[in-house]
Amino acid sequence: MRFGRPKGAGATPDAIEVLYRARYRAFLKVAAGVAGERNAADAVHNAFLHALRGRSSFRGDSSLETWLWRTVINAAHDLRDLERDVSPREEPPFEPLHTQQDVRGDEFVREVILALPTQQKLTLFLRYYADLDYRAIAAILEVTPGTVGAALHNAHAAVRQRLQEAV
Repeated sequence: MRFGRPKGAGATPDAIEVLYRARYRAFLKVAAGVAGERNAADAVHNAFLHALRGRSSFRGDSSLETWLWRTVINAAHDLRDLERDVSPREEPPFEPLHTQQDVRGDEFVREVILALPTQQKLTLFLRYYADLDYRAIAAILEVTPGTVGAALHNAHAAVRQRLQEAV
């Protein structure tokens, strides 16, 4: 038998709406990083619809915001996977054919970040787009804060190396 807060107690529609309104832009940025800008708004919409319908499944093991972040990330992954299934296309090999001026361009940096492994990419998005601390990111990704630090370190090193290679 479980004691303490009843299942779903903190996931009221009002509490979910407050977080939606307060963090919408951050949710949207992270969803765009995972699913692409074209699918970001749909991912956030789907996530919050799922959260509202399934709020009784919120166990309270983590904060409501952590639970919502997981929901947004899962919805973004689902849309990304669905798009890949519907319109499979070959990914061109990533070649640093950019000039020094291109390296400073947002599009090149975006390509470099999107080429990172999923864990590193999500960690970067949650740290810099959502402005979350290591503990919150660790809870969302279900890893330790040390793993978050290592993922950020490795992501920074990989991005730095790609940018230096392109110069």
